[in-house]
Order: sequence, then structure tokens, then C-alpha cells
Amino acid sequence: MQKGRVEAFSDGVIAIILTIMVLEFKVPHEVSFLGLLNLAPIFLSYVISFIYVGIYWNNHHHLFHTVKKIDGPVLWANLFLLFWLSLIPFASHWMGENNFKDVTVTLYGVVLFGCALAYYILTNRLLKGDAMLAILFSKSCSQLFIEFIKQSLFQCSCYNVFCENFGCAIRCDVVACPKRSKIFMKRNFSLVI
Repeated sequence: MQKGRVEAFSDGVIAIILTIMVLEFKVPHEVSFLGLLNLAPIFLSYVISFIYVGIYWNNHHHLFHTVKKIDGPVLWANLFLLFWLSLIPFASHWMGENNFKDVTVTLYGVVLFGCALAYYILTNRLLKGDAMLAILFSKSCSQLFIEFIKQSLFQCSCYNVFCENFGCAIRCDVVACPKRSKIFMKRNFSLVI
């Protein structure tokens, strides 16, 4: 089966996801900068989600660029990824509307973890069906899974960057890769941990 329809369908779903996220903005009733300031948490959650969806779209594009043919399991794995990506607008808006409360951030983290797991499954399925792609990804499945878990734990724990005053207080409770997190935090946030 050719990959063109899957790419077109995925691009369409991702475009709809991005459109839904921006349509969640409500016009402020105040004609002042204070009215816009009240939208800051929603805008911040939109920016974060836009970046995540954009990264997935870009990676999805490059991943399918290397594939020649696909099969049924790849279609289902792709739909599984699109399912988790379609939950991002809901989780993002709920998080922004409630000023990044712990429960909302936890749900957002679960959705992002679901996206990461679904992308891992899609990549793994493509590796099984395409020998050329398997050569590009020369790590064994166990090494890929360990790296996936490390990256997921790192991303989820560093998501606490936006607590309290939108970045003034930074917590990093990294379990899987403390050395990498220290380098990341020092380089990107100029903090001593």
C-alpha cells in the first residue's frame, strides 16, 4: 500500500488539531492590556501545545519520507498516534483555563506520554516492515525502549518549569537522567541545581 493517503490524512488531522487549539481563544471583553493579561495562561498552554504538535508533525513527515510502503498495522499505529494528538487541545485548554493546577498538568503529562508511546509504537512497526528504515535505526528494540523511557521521564519531569509565576520557580525532579537534566537546565535556564 502506498503512503500518500496516510500522509495526507495525518496532515489534515494535525491541521484540524492546531485549528481547534487556536479557536479555544475567547476575545476579552475589556479593551485594555489587562484583558489580554487574563489570557496569558491560555496563551502559554497554546504555545507549548503548538510546539509539541509541530514537533510531532515534523517528525511524522520525516519518518514517512523514509518509508516506501505501509501495511495495516502501520495504519492502526498511525491512528493511535492521531488519537493521542487529538487529545492535546482539550488537555491544553483545561490546563490554561485553570492556571496550571496540578491535576490539569498531570492530565496534560499523561496525554503527552500517550503521544510519545504511540509514536514509539508507530516507529517500531515501521521498523519491522521496512528493512531500509531499520538500517537507519541501528539500535536494538530494547535500547530504543530504554531511551524512550528516559526521554519520557525527562520531558514529564521538566514540564514543571511553568509552575507558580510561569517560569519563575523551576522544579526538576528527574529520575532517569540526572546528569543530562543538570546540563539541560543550566544551558537553557541558567540555573544552578
